[in-house]
Amino acid sequence: MIEVSGLTKLYGDFPAVRELSFRVEPGEVLGLVGPNGAGKTTTIRAIAGILAPSTGRVTVGGHDVGRDPVGAKSLLAFIPDEPHLFEYLTVEEHLLFTARLYGVTDVRGRLDALLSELELLPRRHALPGELSRGMKQKLAIACGLIHSPSALLLDEPLTGLDPVGIRRMKETIRGRAATGAAVILSSHLLHLVEEICTRVLVMREGRAVAIGSIAEIKRERPELAALGLEDLFISLVGEGAG
Repeated sequence: MIEVSGLTKLYGDFPAVRELSFRVEPGEVLGLVGPNGAGKTTTIRAIAGILAPSTGRVTVGGHDVGRDPVGAKSLLAFIPDEPHLFEYLTVEEHLLFTARLYGVTDVRGRLDALLSELELLPRRHALPGELSRGMKQKLAIACGLIHSPSALLLDEPLTGLDPVGIRRMKETIRGRAATGAAVILSSHLLHLVEEICTRVLVMREGRAVAIGSIAEIKRERPELAALGLEDLFISLVGEGAG
């Protein structure tokens, strides 16, 4: 579903991402982890078509993000860590507007179920200025899910959520993967990655230093087999990272 081939992104002479290649199949949840500045957000934004690769290729559902951006973006949702909302649209109007952009024809049939799933039903007529930080994040997530994307890109999706919201979001991520979506989750919350991700891509200085399930990564490095995820992460990216 998502394929990244030889992705390199330069900012001037600085390589934020270097020769990165990986695939995410339908039903997989790939955890993207690494220290600050590792290239995680740049990678996600390149997959979403927000940034153009300096070299390399990204495809979503067989659509080249550079050559067929409309085809690729119609299949995906990108949910950043900071929600970007319209000040004068209510919660419900945000979803109706987003659904119209994606050509969703049965939006009324999806609306209440999605609002209920993300605990927004009582706030359906509220404006963003009336919402808490966590509610705004839930609204951004709802907008990303209204067209039932086949590829879901999440950059620190739990920012601002309370414990109940975190639990609900984990259920939502698992549920979308179970119905066949390919999910990429970038997070510094290693316990979240360990709990819901089927594979992990560890990045440092724009490169992949390990990819696979946690068990596979440990098998490839027997000296790290006894480590917990936090110690494993530190061993892979270096003590001074962050």
